[in-house]
Amino acid sequence: MADDPGEKTELPTDHKLRKVRERGQVGKSQDFGAVIMMAGAAILVAAIGALGMGLLHSVMVGVLDGSAPGRPVVAGDVNSTLQWVGGRAAMILLPTMAVMFLVAAVSQLVQVGWHISPGAVSPKFEKLNPVSGFKRIFGPKGVVKLLMDLTKLVLVVVVVVVVIVRWVPALSGLPLLDLRAATILSLRATVELAVWMLAVLLVIGFADLKYQKWQHKSDNKMSKQEVKEEQKSMDGDPDIRQRRARVAREIAMQRVQHDVPGADVVVTNPTHFSVALKYDVQTMAAPKVVAKGADYVALKIREVARVHGVPVVERAPLARALYRGVEVGQAISPEHYEAVAEVLAYVYRLDGRAAQAVGADR
Repeated sequence: MADDPGEKTELPTDHKLRKVRERGQVGKSQDFGAVIMMAGAAILVAAIGALGMGLLHSVMVGVLDGSAPGRPVVAGDVNSTLQWVGGRAAMILLPTMAVMFLVAAVSQLVQVGWHISPGAVSPKFEKLNPVSGFKRIFGPKGVVKLLMDLTKLVLVVVVVVVVIVRWVPALSGLPLLDLRAATILSLRATVELAVWMLAVLLVIGFADLKYQKWQHKSDNKMSKQEVKEEQKSMDGDPDIRQRRARVAREIAMQRVQHDVPGADVVVTNPTHFSVALKYDVQTMAAPKVVAKGADYVALKIREVARVHGVPVVERAPLARALYRGVEVGQAISPEHYEAVAEVLAYVYRLDGRAAQAVGADR
């Protein structure tokens, strides 16, 4: 049975992905972004937590002992106290907020790269449709999301239980320890729990990111007809393409008819490439490519060369190298001097010209 031309079986093209990206539709994971934010917050607390706690301690002491604005607090001087407390709180909060904003931006850049999509913030009234909302919640995607959330919950609970059970013997002795030892022990247990939680959440987030990327491509699959229509719209009308190709061939043929008769030799790979070379020891520092072509054009170059008595020499490696490495009108590169000099010397011996004319390798 033939495939339905309207069935979406083809992966989305780069053009289709760019179009949906402009509308704000990208494959990204909220879980992955959240765990990056949590990791950034944990690192930030570890790096400046002591400094922040010391600053808060000084603020609290200053307020309680009445020296917050630099003098005892009186009833009419509350504004000075608030300004003093606010300034010191800003010293902690503003750098923290800036760092977390940077971490949030990095978490998005890692997933989808840099792109501003105005379509992502434009209002979409169809999302207010209760029928669409019901389908999102109870449809296949909703079921998958529910299963993934349950899996995450189970894994997190397992990690918490395992870590706490491991620390129960040590934590049960907290009442017998002094404040410093109890604090250190509690911090060690908390840090270990946080590390394991972050590790598990990072694995979950990475898996969710891969799933969201796959789901994004699956949601934007195209039918064979859509791929053909897109290709047609990007490449233009086939008749116009054929006309352009025909004009390009005619121009190439005109150049062949004009330039090949004046060439000294045509170097060929008999089945694919032909390169016409010309060298004038008086005016040129090195031989120059005056015409080149592949397949049909290569055949025409050989035909024109034979009609006008231009020697045709078969040198397959040299013909390929010149065709791919030298443009029409350019001199050959030094790496080809020796091979081209041998060909020209052979041609000059055939027609009796002086071999000393071969100065290409100088």
